[in-house]
Amino acid sequence: MTLENGKETKNLYTLIPLEEFKALMGIDDREDKLARFCLITATLTIEQYCKRKFLRKKYFENVPFSGSLEIPLKEYPVTEILAVFTMNDEQFRANCGKILEPVFYRPMLGCDYKEELPFSLLLSPSLRPYQLKAIRIIYWGGYVVNSHPCEFTTRSFCKTKTSAKARKTAASVPLIPADLATACMELATWNINRYRGRRVGMTGNIRGAGILGTSAAGEHFELSMPENVKTLLEPYKRKTI
Repeated sequence: MTLENGKETKNLYTLIPLEEFKALMGIDDREDKLARFCLITATLTIEQYCKRKFLRKKYFENVPFSGSLEIPLKEYPVTEILAVFTMNDEQFRANCGKILEPVFYRPMLGCDYKEELPFSLLLSPSLRPYQLKAIRIIYWGGYVVNSHPCEFTTRSFCKTKTSAKARKTAASVPLIPADLATACMELATWNINRYRGRRVGMTGNIRGAGILGTSAAGEHFELSMPENVKTLLEPYKRKTI
């Protein structure tokens, strides 16, 4: 939860804080819903374009075991491996497994926690003789918008006592990179100006200029995003190893 104008609101699914966006755009409470919509839309559009998720969450992945000791994880950056389970056919059907001690796995060479790179686990060769169906990995992945452990945008808003361990953990989680946040700001601004009727992101002639007064040849919204946003997002498109 965050506090805004003395009221509690649920955290938005956005790469930048709502308050920051409203301040930079000069948006008051009358356009609050529009600002929220444009931020969420921008974030989802960016994730779809990059073919990956960015905001931090806990992931549960079942990776089929083919005999390879390298287990790639879908999302990154990975900040913490919480647990790894092995599953045979019966356990896989029952959606359960046997916990694997950390001594039997480690990050692949070149894979580091908190890095903007695909992440893979390397299993111990001692697991090869076992008839495994899949490996389940539970992990934290993604970025946070701010590093405060209870996710308040401004520390002075926090009314709870947070343990030193929680503060240390929160400080270690990577923040949204500046150029990724800029891309979200640019795209959300582009979207909100379109809805304000400033012809941003619009192409074509004057509405109604088509044959028989139709708008077939008239103006319309571009379905793509601005080129400057695409340039900012290029380093964050999903990579494979």
